[in-house]
Amino acid sequence: MEREQAVQAAVERYGSTVRRVCMVYLKNEADTEDIFQTVFLQYFLHGADLPSGEPERAWILRVTINACKDLLKSAFRRRTVPLEAALDQAAVQDREHREVLEAVLSLPPKYREVVYLHYYEGYTAAEIGAILRKRENTVYTLLRRAREQLKQRLEGEDGHE
Repeated sequence: MEREQAVQAAVERYGSTVRRVCMVYLKNEADTEDIFQTVFLQYFLHGADLPSGEPERAWILRVTINACKDLLKSAFRRRTVPLEAALDQAAVQDREHREVLEAVLSLPPKYREVVYLHYYEGYTAAEIGAILRKRENTVYTLLRRAREQLKQRLEGEDGHE
């Protein structure tokens, strides 16, 4: 009973974050729900055994990211939903937000994940480095390169240079 209450509390605290991370990676509501369940099942099974000193939120994010990557590598996933269909499902009404979202989603995964964690979840480069197990300077480099790519894509779409 105690574990179930802990899982319920974790779902309330981190559920929306897990769903957002999944949507960034998977761009698909059904897969997002599958990974959501996987993450909190892992939490139920191993949550009490978190390494000492590791923040619960960082653990949940790492499990979520790894589960998303595993799904993306699967043979089944390689034959599914195009980006356009996922964007239609997303309730992005504002054109500017849609353009930014499309540009972020079109980034290679190594850039997309640091952009998401930094700009959407508010993590610092040091925290992102700990979550993704990369050096802090590597995270800064990835963020800089991602911003350059986003700038090129967004300026190219607008016709401004």
